[in-house]
Amino acid sequence: MSNVPEIFGSMVFNDTVMKERLPKETYKALKKTREQGKPLNPQIADAVANAMKNWALEKGATHFTHWFQPMTGITAEKHDSFISPTENGKVMMEFSGKELIKGEPDASSFPSGGLRATFEARGYTAWDPTSDAFIKDGSLCIPTAFCSYGGEALDKKTPLLRSMEAIDKQAMRILKLFGNTTARRVITTVGPEQEYFLIDKAMYEKRKDLVYTGRTLFGAKPPKGQELEDHYFGVIKPRVSAYMKDLDEELWKLGILAKTKHNEVAPSQHELAPIFTSSNVATDHNQLTMEIMKKVATKHGLTCLLHEKPFAGINGSGKHNNWSISTDTGVNLLEPGDSPRENAQFLLFLAAIIQAVDEHQDLLRISVASAGNDHRLGANEAPPAIVSMFVGEELEDVLESIENETAYAQKDKSFMKIGVDVLPLFQRDTTDRNRTSPFAFTGNKFEFRMLGSTVSIACPNMILNTIIADTLCGFADQLEKSKDFTATLNDLVRGTIKDHKRIIFNGNNYSPEWVVEAEKRGLLNLHSTAEAMPYYIKDENVALFEKYHVLTRTEVYSRYEIQLENYCKQIHIEALTMVDMIKKDILPATCSYMKDLSREALNKKQMCSEINCEMEESLLKKLSSLTAELYKKMETLEASVVDEKAFADILEEAKYYRNTVFAGMESTRETADAIESLVGEKYWPYPTYGDLLFSVI
Repeated sequence: MSNVPEIFGSMVFNDTVMKERLPKETYKALKKTREQGKPLNPQIADAVANAMKNWALEKGATHFTHWFQPMTGITAEKHDSFISPTENGKVMMEFSGKELIKGEPDASSFPSGGLRATFEARGYTAWDPTSDAFIKDGSLCIPTAFCSYGGEALDKKTPLLRSMEAIDKQAMRILKLFGNTTARRVITTVGPEQEYFLIDKAMYEKRKDLVYTGRTLFGAKPPKGQELEDHYFGVIKPRVSAYMKDLDEELWKLGILAKTKHNEVAPSQHELAPIFTSSNVATDHNQLTMEIMKKVATKHGLTCLLHEKPFAGINGSGKHNNWSISTDTGVNLLEPGDSPRENAQFLLFLAAIIQAVDEHQDLLRISVASAGNDHRLGANEAPPAIVSMFVGEELEDVLESIENETAYAQKDKSFMKIGVDVLPLFQRDTTDRNRTSPFAFTGNKFEFRMLGSTVSIACPNMILNTIIADTLCGFADQLEKSKDFTATLNDLVRGTIKDHKRIIFNGNNYSPEWVVEAEKRGLLNLHSTAEAMPYYIKDENVALFEKYHVLTRTEVYSRYEIQLENYCKQIHIEALTMVDMIKKDILPATCSYMKDLSREALNKKQMCSEINCEMEESLLKKLSSLTAELYKKMETLEASVVDEKAFADILEEAKYYRNTVFAGMESTRETADAIESLVGEKYWPYPTYGDLLFSVI
């Protein structure tokens, strides 16, 4: 193991490096931009670029790239070398401030949702000085925003940065009303837990469905799954442990605060969790984490699966988005505090979040919508598609006492009594945890648990920041006009709790009773992406984004189009892959097995006409019937995706893919999996679930 403090951030142009290498005044100016949001003077860019180049060359880099996050959900990069020709036929290494600030990748082939025509190719990448540059694969990577020639955001980072400015502005209004004169900025922070599967690379390459779609489209249930619950937090297997060790080191080099690693519930499933950092940096780091997870896995002869539901019948993978809000002086605004004034401030921010989550259930659901996550939400492994909040028993009692204007009896934090004298005493938390809740308060942060494992955390956090900024704005408007701050504050908190308490649910979100109860409360239950996406373009939601300059109307509609197009394309690819696997692999394998089975029965009868072939005949009859059924379903499925159809709009197409194509795939799979359970092991053309889930040791 390398010396962790020594390697940590060694490939990052971070604050320590900048302080050492930049002129004093340049460093101060850049620091103000990074910490206070002050506009950056372009004149300092040359000094920064020169220092970056020299540092990168010392680290062995030969190229630079503007590293950005288009609407594909992954990252993009175009590499240019530092070389510049000289008169004597040689080259020198150059990198200018202009090259640092602006890049011009071709924007025509990235998803734009109608913002750009194919022939309109110009796009710009703009340096984001709030996120550190880093070295990856011999290139200096400069985190950037990405926009069109007309200035529209074509990426996920730009709206996130805008939302961070919005919540900063509104939260600062609140803090000033409480007499806070020291804070200059409010920052949202995130710690995204990342779940993933590791399987043997050689087996992965034998599964077309995993290669093309990231999930298994077929697979009979193995004799053992996760029912013994022996994998969760179990001893990490040597091959996986070696992978995790290398992964940590690679992440630490890039300044990513990888902290926790463990086995998850499903066999071959694992989790990595980082320490909190600002929403912008956390988004960059999570994108890098997913990329490096895959690269490191390959070195170990493994494949890292990040799909939300790579295997049916066992838990899928999510990404728990631990969100909080703090001042630049280090005060967490979701900490209750010790004084009445601090408690009042905490309750006001809590009330704002309660109202925001209740009023904007639709946007939070949209922020996690994808074809992959539709498999996961609502299963007994992830929160349901119904948005609700968990605040815990103690906070619920506090809120109830405020609403009813009754005294609250403070509960003592009792010491845990385990019954073994040698064990040290420790204080019990005032409330339990609720792992079934979509949006749970966990002490000094909220854990948004609905995110799928592949999602960029930029969109969920952009929406969280925006909806909470809006509520804080409304609160500030009322309090700034008030002649009696305390009375207005009390009325505001009490009224908010009363009006929005329906969103609070501390019980079992997995239970059927909750679905019924949620409907009674008037909460949304948007089962699929196709059901959720129309809410994106509701007039009130468009107005919300425009009010805080997070998204323009055009940008909202483009994202609506992109998400639905991607949803249709994903299911389309899955359906075609399924048809291909049935035609070329499953049917031939089954026929081969049936042929040998028939021959065996015939040989038996030829040897002795009185030999009983009931088993072979019964099995052949079942397989013949199932094979005919599979062929028929496959033809229907193929027709549903190959035949050209005219749709009125992208939403109608998405509904078709959900209700017709996806439903057809589910039915087709059911028959194929029944066949797999009957066919001899040596005939089946793919590694089985048992092979995939239990082969890595």
